[in-house]
This record gives sequence, C-alpha cells and structure tokens, in this order.
Amino acid sequence: MTGMSGRRAGGRAERVAKRAAPPEVNPCPPGQLGGVYKPLSEPEIIAIYETAIRLLAELGMGEVPPILARRFLDHGAERSGNRILFPRGMVECAIRVAAKEFTFHGRDPARSIHVGGERVHFGTGGAAVQTLDLDTGHYRPSTLRDLYDFTRLQDTLTNVSWFTRCCVATDMADPFDLDVNTVFALLKGTTKPVATSFTLAEHVAPILRMVDMALGKEGDFRRTPFLKAHISPVISPMRFGEDAVEVTLACMEHGLPISCITAAQSGATAPATLAGFLAQSLAETLASLIMVNVIQPGYPMVFSNWPLVIDLRTGAFCGGGGEISVMNAASAQISNWLGLPSGVASSMTDAKAIDAQYGVEKAMSSLAAGLAGGNLIYESSGMMASLLGASFEAFILDDEMHSMIYRTLRGVEVNEETLGFDAICEAVTGAGHFLGGAHTIAAMQRDYFYPRYADRDAPVTWAEKGQSDAWVRARKAARNILDTHRPDYLSHDAEARIRGEFNILLDT
Repeated sequence: MTGMSGRRAGGRAERVAKRAAPPEVNPCPPGQLGGVYKPLSEPEIIAIYETAIRLLAELGMGEVPPILARRFLDHGAERSGNRILFPRGMVECAIRVAAKEFTFHGRDPARSIHVGGERVHFGTGGAAVQTLDLDTGHYRPSTLRDLYDFTRLQDTLTNVSWFTRCCVATDMADPFDLDVNTVFALLKGTTKPVATSFTLAEHVAPILRMVDMALGKEGDFRRTPFLKAHISPVISPMRFGEDAVEVTLACMEHGLPISCITAAQSGATAPATLAGFLAQSLAETLASLIMVNVIQPGYPMVFSNWPLVIDLRTGAFCGGGGEISVMNAASAQISNWLGLPSGVASSMTDAKAIDAQYGVEKAMSSLAAGLAGGNLIYESSGMMASLLGASFEAFILDDEMHSMIYRTLRGVEVNEETLGFDAICEAVTGAGHFLGGAHTIAAMQRDYFYPRYADRDAPVTWAEKGQSDAWVRARKAARNILDTHRPDYLSHDAEARIRGEFNILLDT
C-alpha cells in the first residue's frame, strides 16, 4: 500500500507541475481571423455604398488643392462650381487598383505584420496630451520622456502589433522638434512597426534622413519601410485639407505607408443617424483612396474609416459605448466587403480611472472590432479619458484583454483529436475524471490562456495576498518593466550622428 501511494503521489506531483508550467505555445497570438460579427446585412452595405457613391458623384468634394484638382480632372473627375465630382467609374477604378494587402515591416523582421484579408491586429494611436502618472495617480501634461517610456513599455507587450505614438510631447514647443523627437523616441525604444504624424510636409524629408542614419545608410528605409504616417487629408464634412494633402504627397514621395484617417463625429461633422454617418464617412475615405491611387496605383494605404461619436447632450467626444462599438465594427465590415485593408478604432474609454467603466467600454469596443475583422485596430492600447490621457497601467491590462479577444477570435477547432472520443471513453471506464490526463494536458498547453493580472484566486487567498485590485497589479508590472527593460536599438555611432544634426531633447 505504501509503495502504491508513493507512486500515485509522485504521478500527481508531476501532473500538478505540468499544469502549473507556462504553456509552451501562445494559444492566442495576434493575427487571428475576424469577420464573424456582421452588424450590417448585405443589402444594408450596398445601400450605404450606393449613398456614398452618389455623394461623391453629385455633391463631390470641396476645397480641393489645385495640384489634386488637376490630377482628378485628368482621371475623369468633373468640376461643378468650386467642387470636384467623382463619377462611379472613377471611384470603382480606385477601389480596383488599390492595394489589398501589404507587409507593414518591423525593423526586426520577425515583428513585421501582414495587413489585409481578415487578419486582426491591435495597436495604438491617439494624441493624448496628458499622462496618468504612475506615482501620483493623477493626470499631468505628457512629455517626451513619457513617450519614450510608453515606447519601451509596449516593446515588451505581445499584443501591441505596431506602435503609433500614443501621446504628444507637450514639452516640445517647436513643431519640427516635436516631429523629430517623436520619431527618435520610436527608433530608440522599439523595433516593432511604428507610426507617427507630420505637422508639415517639409518635415518629412529630414526625418526620413534621420531614419536612414539610424539604419546605417541612405536608402535603407525604402527597402523595408517600418514607419507609417497617420494623415487626415479629408476634413468632414466632404472637403480636403490642404496641409494634410501636402503631407500625404510628401510621404508618398519618400515611400512611407500611410493611414488615411477619416474621423467624422456624429451629429457634428456627420449625420447623427448611424446609417447616414457611415455613408458620408465611407464617401470621405473613398475620396482619400482616389487621391492616393491617381497619384500611384496600388500604393500601401490603410483604409482608415473611424466613426467617432459625440454625446449630443453636451457635445463631448465619447470614446466608449454601444454606438461607437457597432459603428467601427460596421466600418470594418464595409472595408472588408470592398477588399481594402481596414483601419478602425476601439478601446477609447471615457473612464479616467481603471474601474468598471474602463473595463466595460474597452472590452465591448475591442471585441466588436476584432470580431468584425478590423485589420488594424487603432487606439486599442493604453488610452483613457476620451483619448485625452494615456496610462502605463492601461497598456498592461489592455494587452491581457487582447489576448482574451484573440482567443475568442480563434474559436473552436473541431477535429478528431479535439472531439476526444477516445479520451472520453478512457476517463469514463478508468479514473472517472479528466484531471491530469494526456488529452487534458495537451489542451491545457494549446487551447487555454492563463492571465497574469486578472485575479482568479479564492476570496480568502486574495485577502491573504493584500486584496490588490487590477490597477495596483498593473502599476507594479509597469514599474517593473520600466525599471528593467532599457532597449538599445540605436547604435552609439548612429545616435551620436543624429544628435549632432538634430535637436534631440530626450536625455541619454
């Protein structure tokens, strides 16, 4: 009896150790397929699309810069007073020749992502002017150091597939210094695909020279363009913005992939009705697509149609809620229907603290966008306070949330192994349970995600550990990363050359 008990105890200990060990594979990696959530029926998509086509053909676009107007007219557009009209054939030609998929490179090739189809990637965006301070728990103006710290923090997070600067360095008074130092922080802090914006077109060339200096020699960037530009060349309702158009042209000249972002707001710069909003916003994003593809057919552009919502009682921007969740999901569905690489927004909670509102609004909007198949889901990590704030703790918790969403998107694999007929028979006729069985161990490692920050302890265990909440656990994790992860992605020589030519204000 003693020998038998010892064997059983030893076997159980081994099984417990296996269960406690981290999984050998990531059961929910980025790039899962979406597209199962379809808030619009096929006839509804067609009705929205036809309204957008009619808006472009009959109302057209205003304030078209002369350099664009000439190109549009040469490609079949028509002038009507001070507006440019786009016939159906011209719109559909742009859709036909547009890039459908492309690689968004990382400086580290292993971190490159493929954009298009129904692959879903969560990333960042935003221009928060405040940071939720790790030490005080209060909001304060964002700084260049914050941007660099956010960059190196997210460098460790699996589910931030690309990093767009999430905050504005408000301590940079000069626009050129702001643009230069923003890109410098990205170069220094991560090798993921990155994105930025440019205040003026003339900033593009010198900043790309700086990027080539970081890579080693002139022309290196064009071979694997890892920096993408976020631009809003169309201003709602239905007009172009000349400065942003000039930035777009400069970026295309230097080979930067671009996200042309339409960011209308319901009831203010677009109709309050969801269907009318989607029709106008689609027309505006198609105008950007036409612009890009009359200049260079097939140029890598993310069709970034971001429906944004305001609270019609107060006029305040609303980052969370059911309306913004369903509209961005619908936008992703329409873009996928057109076969275009889609960009939408999610996780833009209005909450100022990491609380129940934060969790509800982020999870609802991120899951909806993922299930709908948004290719690049912006704003989805770290953003707080209706995009006015960014939070280190939020980056930690959002990364875990997105693992859960990727696991949801992965769905249920049905095959002979997973159906488990033999395992069921073995358990029923043998031990009477599935604990510790080979079939269970295999599934544990392959099919289940085990959170690090979501608490699954019993109440008594939680109390014994100090009754910490998610905010406390995330703050501890963020501090640990910032204390220990100090990447050195710029060589000493490259950084010295850059600092010698540019006014780099990030301390060493």
